[in-house]
Amino acid sequence: MDQQVYLETELLHFGLLEKAREILADLGEKAALSYIKSSYHLLSKVYHPDLNPVNTYRAHHEMERLNRLSDAISRLNDAEIIEVIQSGMLSAADDRRRILVVEDEPDLLELYRGVLEAEGYRVMAAANGEEGLAVFGLFHPELVFTDVIMPKTNGIEMAQIIRREKPDTKIIFITGLLGVEGLRHIISDELSRYGYRMLPKPFKISRMLDEIEEYLMGSGSETQFVKGLRSVGM
Repeated sequence: MDQQVYLETELLHFGLLEKAREILADLGEKAALSYIKSSYHLLSKVYHPDLNPVNTYRAHHEMERLNRLSDAISRLNDAEIIEVIQSGMLSAADDRRRILVVEDEPDLLELYRGVLEAEGYRVMAAANGEEGLAVFGLFHPELVFTDVIMPKTNGIEMAQIIRREKPDTKIIFITGLLGVEGLRHIISDELSRYGYRMLPKPFKISRMLDEIEEYLMGSGSETQFVKGLRSVGM
């Protein structure tokens, strides 16, 4: 992934990007750079696993992500960092098909992202629906591959907002909770009304790749749609 694109995504994840833009506008480049470079030390105290005994797994994941962000900052010169802060947009030069992955389980999120990138897709990732919407506005993906039950904004709520902003966006829901009657009806309605797809967890990676490729190619939608419903008794 392009280092500047990666930096913008991670600054967004940690809530640093908008503040950096405010500082840049008000105080200039030196102050904005100082804010970005010093934020690691503050956030490392916030996310350190030793300070988060209730959820050390999540804290460890965020700390690893923060360390990668610090490394990305060190690889870019000041002018490149300022470009990221100023741009407000992810690079559009890459013509690979864009997929946004939204999943609140860190290991699954990294698995899906890694597999899809290896398959040649351009991928951005988000840990919940709220973050997903923020990345969506910058990344403009062709397809959103999303979990349903997530904190903050869930997958269904996110899909409804995306639909208002960009109705032609393709969406694949993934969930292991289709035994919940109300949820089954909601997902069934989304699939039947808007032509979205659904993969019940657990699923094979090969099936995920086949479903995504077929959906993006626009072939066999009715057959696969009916098959998806039948596979979970909907």
